[in-house]
Amino acid sequence: MNLKIKEIIDSFSVENISEERKEVLSLLTEFISSKIKSDEKINLNFICTHNSRRSHLSQIWAQTMAEYFGVKEVFCYSGGTEETSIFPKVLETLKNQGFEIEQLSENENSVYAVKFDQNSYPVICFSKNYDSTFNPTSNFASIMTCSNAEKGCPFIPGAEKIIAIKYNDPKISDGTPEMDQIYAERSLEIAQEMFYAFSTLKI
Repeated sequence: MNLKIKEIIDSFSVENISEERKEVLSLLTEFISSKIKSDEKINLNFICTHNSRRSHLSQIWAQTMAEYFGVKEVFCYSGGTEETSIFPKVLETLKNQGFEIEQLSENENSVYAVKFDQNSYPVICFSKNYDSTFNPTSNFASIMTCSNAEKGCPFIPGAEKIIAIKYNDPKISDGTPEMDQIYAERSLEIAQEMFYAFSTLKI
């Protein structure tokens, strides 16, 4: 794993997660644990309205934590209720935190390969609807990372379980002097919570 990312993860502690958030995250842990016990693939689809910020951060950090904890057959996806594009500050933030990012296509909705390790498959990221053909159509958990997506998608076809793990939108800081700090903090908040979810697996 890339050294800077490993150093960030090594600094995390489950003690930094509130009891309230532990309860929320336990639903994700239980889903992953059940799939491991039944020897099934673990498909996680992180959903946010525009699939431009929080859902991508969650997808990438969840896949990273699966690698860090050696959990096999984890496949993380993301989607939205509408297709837009990945917000550039998300990519900049991840790069600053140690990820290697390669742009695979250049258009209004560019495709990126995000790597947390030199020898692992990259996470392929681009904005898409939650039911895109790129995403799984059955046997997956749908994780709502914002309130609007939860309200807009009360039913996700093919989802075995719908889990709400909501985060404040870093978009509120766009164009302000605090923008870099807010995006970095949100990324690390998501990272630490995905760390907790994978570190407490019952297998």
